[in-house]
Amino acid sequence: MVRASSRPGRGILSTFLKSDGRLAPLLYRPGGGAADPISEKVVCERSHYMKMAGREVFKAAVLTMAEACDEVLKRAGVTSEQIDLLIPHQANLRIIDATAKHAGIPMSKVMVNLDRFGNTSSASIPLALDQAVAEGRVGPGSLIMLVAFGAGLTWGSAVVRW
Repeated sequence: MVRASSRPGRGILSTFLKSDGRLAPLLYRPGGGAADPISEKVVCERSHYMKMAGREVFKAAVLTMAEACDEVLKRAGVTSEQIDLLIPHQANLRIIDATAKHAGIPMSKVMVNLDRFGNTSSASIPLALDQAVAEGRVGPGSLIMLVAFGAGLTWGSAVVRW
């Protein structure tokens, strides 16, 4: 449940969300959704599998996650140096590394569990956040930045005072 923090200065400090449907052909599923529901035809055509233009998705992910970091930091009125931990979507280590470099955050301050769980899609940030809390990397007063990228194409970020 998301609700207002009862502790002054803590909670969600800023958010940023954006999408660009023109980029949808880079990462999509042609069949098996609302427009073409799962059927024997869809399965035989194998159109229920994801289609991805890997190189272009990588470029889009790096550019949009960089934009999301810049914008959410500006909206929160903080600098990357003030961030205690960056928790990015766990899709690809090269994307994570490029995002951290752009944001000016050393990898020692980036939560990475891709090697342990792989790309868990929309669950990757919550899983990484839970692990960071359990490991003591996030505690009361920690300033964290969350950033994600996904199909559609969509991207977003948040700065949170834990």
